[in-house]
Amino acid sequence: MKLPRFDKARVLTLGDAMLDRYWHGNTVRISAEAPVPVIDVKQREDRLGGAANVALNVAALGAGSTLVAVLGLDESAAILKAKLDSAGIQDATLGLADYPTVTKLRLVSHGQQMVRADFEEIRDLPAAPLMPAFLAAAGNADVVILSDYDKGVISDPQAFIQAARGLQKTVLVDPKYKDFKLYAGATIIKPNRVEFMKAVGAWANEAELVAKCHAMIDALGLQAILVTRDSDGLTLVRKGQPAIHLPARKREVYDLSGAGDTVIATLGTALAAGITLPDAVVMANVAAGIAVSKPGIVSVSGPELRLELGRDQDYGKGILSEEQLLLAAAEAHARGERIVFTNGCFDILHAGHVDYLTEARQRGDRLVVAINGDASVHRLKGQGRPINTVSRRMAMLAGLSAVDWVVTFEEDTPLKLLEKLRPDVLVKGGDYGIEQVVGGEMVKAYGGEVAVLSLVEDLSTTLLVEKIRNL
Repeated sequence: MKLPRFDKARVLTLGDAMLDRYWHGNTVRISAEAPVPVIDVKQREDRLGGAANVALNVAALGAGSTLVAVLGLDESAAILKAKLDSAGIQDATLGLADYPTVTKLRLVSHGQQMVRADFEEIRDLPAAPLMPAFLAAAGNADVVILSDYDKGVISDPQAFIQAARGLQKTVLVDPKYKDFKLYAGATIIKPNRVEFMKAVGAWANEAELVAKCHAMIDALGLQAILVTRDSDGLTLVRKGQPAIHLPARKREVYDLSGAGDTVIATLGTALAAGITLPDAVVMANVAAGIAVSKPGIVSVSGPELRLELGRDQDYGKGILSEEQLLLAAAEAHARGERIVFTNGCFDILHAGHVDYLTEARQRGDRLVVAINGDASVHRLKGQGRPINTVSRRMAMLAGLSAVDWVVTFEEDTPLKLLEKLRPDVLVKGGDYGIEQVVGGEMVKAYGGEVAVLSLVEDLSTTLLVEKIRNL
């Protein structure tokens, strides 16, 4: 996927801005006053946090970024405003004399956070004082993000949602633990797993999660819900469309702090740049993978995201479980890739298999090979089969350059898997007729392609087995 230019995109962020302070030092002794470690502070670092971090992520991607928030008239506010200016973020914050700027101080030693001290006074703030700045900024924005950390700035989400929708703006909400009905009318809401669970209750499987999302979309008049699920990746549910599940990026996780800010900022910026929602979610997933690989709350820059996407031409190959395959295929479809599917026993891999799999791969961007489990092969082929166990057969297929993903199924046919995967192209070797291809009618019914490919004559596993037995 090619990263678009973001310099023409304009994003407004409204929400609870914070100053994140980090004091770093070494710990080599215990205090004589109490049984606690003493940190010898050597370095102090201040970062933008909360809604300010969302605005920073937008600016880091190269887009026009504006922040509307409430600050105090204190030292933390002065530091925060200076950082907004140095990051090129348009400062539309409101200063209140009796309001302390939300500040979080973290003491860190040897890369480990030892303690956090929060300086805040949570109170519900009326929307009216912020509305003039909000309307002025929203009028020049392509996308509006409400970054709700439940500190009081967005105590009345409806006032801002209705104002932005009145200006025909796309509204994204990163919600907190309040009644989600307060976010009715937004375009997209992005809860994390815990936030969504508090709103709708637990779910037993992904189908139930998707059903709960659709119910909320209908009830609140949304266009989509994006649920961030930590190690389980992202789930995008759109009104009237199948869900898209994206697996978490396979990177070493250093710190999950601020990953949600990165997701909502990247999503909003990509949409403001004219990217489709599925592609914007893929970009947000990649950006989150970068963010969690770094310590502390950080922003992801446009060059970083572009480099990661450039490296991502190969989204992984090899042996997958059914669930992993469905996630990988959803991500591939979200990128506009064509998925080719074939199946068989592949008990003894031979030249005929290699030729036809190579030809199958040319029909699309990804080739899935589904193989019968051992019990299934035994039922179909009889006594003494399979010659090779399913793990060995999968390993051999995964080693072929033409094959992207290998999966197994236990039924005699792959029909159930086909129903879930919905590949763009279904192929079989040349010893089948079109009418004999299992799942062919189903694939053609949803607009897919079915093909029978050539096969090297006088080459089959059955013939090879018989030849060996007769030696």
